[in-house]
Amino acid sequence: MEVILQTDSAKPAAPAKRRKWLMLTAILLVALLASAWIWRNQSGAAKPRNTGAVQVMSAVVSQRDVPVKLTASGTVSAQQMVEVRPQISATVKAVHIREGQFVRKGDRLFTLDARTEDANLSRTEAQLAKARADLVNAERNLERQRELFQRGFISQAALDTAQNQVDGLRGQYGFDQASVQGSRVTRGFGEITAPIAGRTGAVPVHPGSLVQPNGAALVSITQIDPINVSFTLPERELAALQQALAKGEVSVSVMPDTAEQQVQKGRLIFVDNAVDTASGSIRLKAEFPNADNPLWPGMFVTVSLAPRTLTGVLTVPVQAMQTGPESKFLYVIGEGSKVISLPVTVRLIQDGFAVIEGEDIASGMRVVVEGAQNLRPGSVVSETGARGGETKAGRTANKQ
Repeated sequence: MEVILQTDSAKPAAPAKRRKWLMLTAILLVALLASAWIWRNQSGAAKPRNTGAVQVMSAVVSQRDVPVKLTASGTVSAQQMVEVRPQISATVKAVHIREGQFVRKGDRLFTLDARTEDANLSRTEAQLAKARADLVNAERNLERQRELFQRGFISQAALDTAQNQVDGLRGQYGFDQASVQGSRVTRGFGEITAPIAGRTGAVPVHPGSLVQPNGAALVSITQIDPINVSFTLPERELAALQQALAKGEVSVSVMPDTAEQQVQKGRLIFVDNAVDTASGSIRLKAEFPNADNPLWPGMFVTVSLAPRTLTGVLTVPVQAMQTGPESKFLYVIGEGSKVISLPVTVRLIQDGFAVIEGEDIASGMRVVVEGAQNLRPGSVVSETGARGGETKAGRTANKQ
């Protein structure tokens, strides 16, 4: 019986393979552990330290003077509008203006055919010359009569007759002087000039047209520089307006409805002497320079003025105001970045800011502007978008 013994010459290769696999497994394990460590460090650096904090934007409560602006709808109106009419019946000789032209006071508008007035003026001047000659002759005769009376050649009655003749001729001379002046005035009506500076309207007459004093107007002239704006305000603002006017001029601004126009500055010139009982409003009027004609009669504008100022009041961005079941409140950021709710009273909301009052509110406090919907009293917050606890809105408030 032959026994074959198997040698172990092929077995040493198995342990070498196992060692190789063990080394590969160890290397992979080390690589996985290193990757996990790196990922954990990177994710830990990206997350905020306090993972439970709510991201918010904040602003600072500021203290400043706030002018109380009043706004109303106004209508632009001309200060003066004159209808030019003839004073005599005549035909138009010449028209010196165009429709829609700007004229200055004293500029010629129309020339009328005034030949009849010229003749009347010549007649009255001739009558005046005759009256002057008669008076001079009567005065000479009176001097001779006085010499004769002193010598006793004539009676007192003859002297009195000469004196009466001189007195009568003096009266006639004064009457003729007045007639000449009247004729010159009537002759002046033949040249029609502008009574005010302004813009002309439609011209319905032409050379040769017959015009009469009781007929249609020759042209209308509207003064538009300076120009007025009429508007109304509630009667509760009357006391503040009167106090402001007593201290000096009250500045008024207007913004035309067209986007291309800029804000115009003027001054308040009129407060009506009675309140409209039907609407409970007071009528006001402001005056504006209008050299470049940005305002036009009949235009609708938005009027704003600030007759009173709130001094040293606290303001916050209006977005910071929160509405509770009973009152308005603010989320104030306190120690440890925890928020507390403080009730406030809103006095005024204007230009994106709210004027507030509150027993525990003070200037310099940081309040939540955005992100308050996720907060409760005691919540921890993390402020973003702020510098030194102040948002852009807060910095704007402090500058103002």
